[in-house]
Amino acid sequence: MLLHLTIKDFVIVDRLELEFSNGFGALTGETGAGKSILIDALALALGERADAGVVRSGCDKAEVAATFDVAALPGVAAWLAANDLDADNELMLRRVVDAGGRSRAYINGSPATVLQLREVGEWLVDIHGQHAHQSLLRADAQRALLDAHAGLGATVREVAVAWKTWRDAEQALRGANEGVEALQREREQLQWQIGELDALAFGDDEWATLDVEHRRLGHAASLIEGAQYALGVLAEDDAACERQIDSVADRLAGLAEYDPALAEVAELLGSVQAELSEAVSTLRRYADRVDLDPSRLAEVERRMDAVMTNARKFRVQPPELPGLLVGWLQRLAELDESADLAALEAKVAAARQAYLALAGKLSAGRKKAAAEMGKAVSEVMRQLALSSGRFEVALPAVEGGAVYGLEQVEFRIGGLAGNEAKPLAKVASGGELSRISLAIQVLTSRSASVPTLIFDEVDVGIGGGVAEIVGRLLRELGSERQVLCVTHLPQVAAQANWQWQVSKATRNGSTLSAILPLDDDGRVREIARMLGGVEITDITLQHARELLSPKALA
Repeated sequence: MLLHLTIKDFVIVDRLELEFSNGFGALTGETGAGKSILIDALALALGERADAGVVRSGCDKAEVAATFDVAALPGVAAWLAANDLDADNELMLRRVVDAGGRSRAYINGSPATVLQLREVGEWLVDIHGQHAHQSLLRADAQRALLDAHAGLGATVREVAVAWKTWRDAEQALRGANEGVEALQREREQLQWQIGELDALAFGDDEWATLDVEHRRLGHAASLIEGAQYALGVLAEDDAACERQIDSVADRLAGLAEYDPALAEVAELLGSVQAELSEAVSTLRRYADRVDLDPSRLAEVERRMDAVMTNARKFRVQPPELPGLLVGWLQRLAELDESADLAALEAKVAAARQAYLALAGKLSAGRKKAAAEMGKAVSEVMRQLALSSGRFEVALPAVEGGAVYGLEQVEFRIGGLAGNEAKPLAKVASGGELSRISLAIQVLTSRSASVPTLIFDEVDVGIGGGVAEIVGRLLRELGSERQVLCVTHLPQVAAQANWQWQVSKATRNGSTLSAILPLDDDGRVREIARMLGGVEITDITLQHARELLSPKALA
């Protein structure tokens, strides 16, 4: 669960350090005091998009750090290990945004990516925004809610991949049918080009070998002359180095008998004699091998000319010709495959069957989850004073299928405007839609595995006795996991196990937001303010005590 949140220079917050408790907590305060800023700050730490607007005016950067207890979440430890990040019973996510809009992310003190924050954040917190009831009217949002509730995310992704594979196979078949003549012309062109390079039979390393041999044959006379000159100077002339060094070595060897200091010099000269002898032998072998071969030189030049002609023809450098041939052969194989219409049709049929099998599995999961979800949401709706309403999840078929499966997902309501179930958008008023949305969110939160749930003014459009029921539902959720709710309703706040008050004040010309944990007396006065406005009377104080007792003031 969420343990600690530090916020620094974020929007209208200069610095806040908050310690969280378990159970159900309420965040209250006057409109515009900054209640939702806390949620926005936490969302930033969880990897939401950042921009320069979150940095408090006049500051260089904004910083948010959230610490979670993850001892009971083995999946988080496994994820951290897989990403080479330090793992412990506590996890800290930190985000820094500078005034230019650039951000940096850290996980347990190690640099991380925003994507990594989002990935690990999915294990930790589920945030339900205040505009959830609006997105509930979109077909894609309804489908996503059902799939998430049913745990079908992996199957949905598999279906999408199978759909793309099927469509790609169909596109290849259409292309083969529509471009038979063009493909044939390309095939003939490739066959001619491949024939040219096959006839050339040019190897991968041949150009470098030819270049070395050409330079050697082209300079054979100079090489022979140089080798003979070197042999003369070193060993064959009357004053050759080899003879003179031998003479010096013999002389010093005799003198070393009288002075051992010359023995070291004699020994060094012995090494020189051995190396010089080896060099002379190598030169003689080289001189015997090197000869003038005009015919071989002409042959090499003809070969190089043929290679250069093909390189110019195909507009590449000579060493690139073998790779060019490989590419042409691969393309020709693709064209041969695309020309095999029967094989392409078989591939389309196989891809279609694979898609239908996965989509059928998805449909079965949706059908089961739709019945369960309809029954469960209807039950929560009755608790929210929508007893005449009946929630249904319809699965109208999509002809030919789609990337998301064989059916659309449509939320329907029956009993509010006639017995027949109709699409949600056509029968629900604003207040009813808010309550239905809340019922769905409470249900999906019950089935979620994350330890912390946050509701940001999801009780908009609700009041009276229904608000108290909403509070009870959230309190029930709080008995299973950590719940935080931003609310304007005293009936909801009174059900909380703990409560914070958000206020806004001007200090040194700057408007700043602050959060105050409330004790029992503070909760009475805050609930009274929410009931009666600016002027708090004894009656409103008494009403506040009645709302809180015996839930919070034992």
